[in-house]
Amino acid sequence: MNLFNREDRVMVKGEGSYVYDADGKAYLDFMSGIAVNALGHSHPALVQTLADQGQVGMHFSNYYWNMPAIELAEKLAAKTGLGQSFFCNSGTEANEAAIKLARKWGRQHKGENAIQIISCQQSFHGRTMGSLAATGQASLQAPFAPMLEGFSYVPYNDCQALKQAVTKETCAIIVEVIQGEGGVHPMTQAYAQTLKDLQAEADLLLIIDEVQTGVGRTGHFLASQGYGLQADMVTLAKGLAGGFPIGALLAGEKIQASVQAGDHGSTFGGNPLACALANTVLDVLDQDQLLANVQARSKQLQEGLNHIRQEVGRIVDVRGQGLLLGVELSLPVADLCQACYEAGLLLVSAKGNVVRFLPSLNVSQADCDQALAIFAQVLGELQPA
Repeated sequence: MNLFNREDRVMVKGEGSYVYDADGKAYLDFMSGIAVNALGHSHPALVQTLADQGQVGMHFSNYYWNMPAIELAEKLAAKTGLGQSFFCNSGTEANEAAIKLARKWGRQHKGENAIQIISCQQSFHGRTMGSLAATGQASLQAPFAPMLEGFSYVPYNDCQALKQAVTKETCAIIVEVIQGEGGVHPMTQAYAQTLKDLQAEADLLLIIDEVQTGVGRTGHFLASQGYGLQADMVTLAKGLAGGFPIGALLAGEKIQASVQAGDHGSTFGGNPLACALANTVLDVLDQDQLLANVQARSKQLQEGLNHIRQEVGRIVDVRGQGLLLGVELSLPVADLCQACYEAGLLLVSAKGNVVRFLPSLNVSQADCDQALAIFAQVLGELQPA
């Protein structure tokens, strides 16, 4: 189906921070499959896990326990403080599960009408009907209206608007710590404090969507940990299995009594192959001290981009955290991405004329230097709109 504006070349191989097309041309991959290839391409540990787990079992069904899923749940609990895991296949599925369980919790604890969920304008939580209803972008919702009822939308980082939106029928707030698709806008400390206050005082659930920001992307395992936030539910996906489809809903004790067998499910979720790969990603993240690399490479890229801003111009702002960086431009972002693609650098755009830098968490200093050099050259050659 014609659902993607694909480029005209076929990618056939990936290695480290590079991908190669059918003609053998190399591209420096600074979109990482949209923040998916956390360890780059064809990481030896992931390749070995694929072979090892593939020989003993890829799928057993959730009617039975499997050891990789148990081990993954234990590791995620240790890293996040959230002791319950539901495994699925994508971020939108994880958010669907969070929405369903939040509604059930609200009805049980606050009354039949307590199913309202507050979301933020310009947020992005997925493309299935429930998560799309939670996504605060009318332009994405309009072709598929009417939306699932029960959502209200407030301006991001507007503390007063958030407080005023809470009613006795509010069961949850769903929020991103950095609005990635929405233009790479980080949460303010004041907004984080408001979320903490409401979580403690307003009898509601805090759901944090860490699909793009989680698994070390910002230099913390969860971006919310950098703000001192402890969510009631966290959703993960993208980089969790380093390129293999997986999603996860993590939950704390607050909703434990509300979760019953049959409330939700997934045919493929929690399969041993996906969970084994996720375990490998988490092991490599710790063994190779990748969070330190994320912070170092982030500093390098931000300094480099700000230097380009001063020397070349055409950059309005550089923002973000870790290896989720957004560059707001004064020229069309589509032209910039296309020109970088032709020059051998893969980048992905975001709302608001922003291009994202999303390299793998183990990206090297040399690869960052090369990306900055290509970006500066392309930016200098492009004509203003």
